[in-house]
Amino acid sequence: MTPEFPRPHRLDQIGAGETNVTVEANETERAALARRFDLVALDRLAASFALRRDAAGVRASGHLSAAVTQSCGVTGDPLPAKIEEDFAIRFLTEPTEDESHDEIELAEEDLDTVFYTGSALDLGEAAAETLALALDPFPRSPNAAEVLKQAGVISEEEAGPFGALAALKDKLGKK
Repeated sequence: MTPEFPRPHRLDQIGAGETNVTVEANETERAALARRFDLVALDRLAASFALRRDAAGVRASGHLSAAVTQSCGVTGDPLPAKIEEDFAIRFLTEPTEDESHDEIELAEEDLDTVFYTGSALDLGEAAAETLALALDPFPRSPNAAEVLKQAGVISEEEAGPFGALAALKDKLGKK
């Protein structure tokens, strides 16, 4: 698969201290990413990275900024949103065939991990994956609840045990 937003950063450009890099997607790249993530539009995508080598690989911390338009999962209405997301990633070399079968236990404080091959990190793909994780998985417009109610879908409150009791109380009260 060819990435929609390639921004390779060579490993030999990361010195002993911190290296700062900013990437921004152009119009064509944003359109391709919008298709990939099923967005109505992706009007802006930029990320700033602070890269630092460590014993295991390369640590990246930074900030992602995006302007997206998603579709409501109920009504299909366009829902514009701004995403401002801090992130922390660890870049590690792709495991070999033997290493890929080993289990790796992650502690709660472990960073998101992105694997790379060769002599460069793809900061654009890392930004794209960070965007994907920051998107609302169930975008809902303000009138989605009413549309669902009209379609006969009951809310979580109505479906729960107290909702059933309220419905029973209503039935008993009508007799």
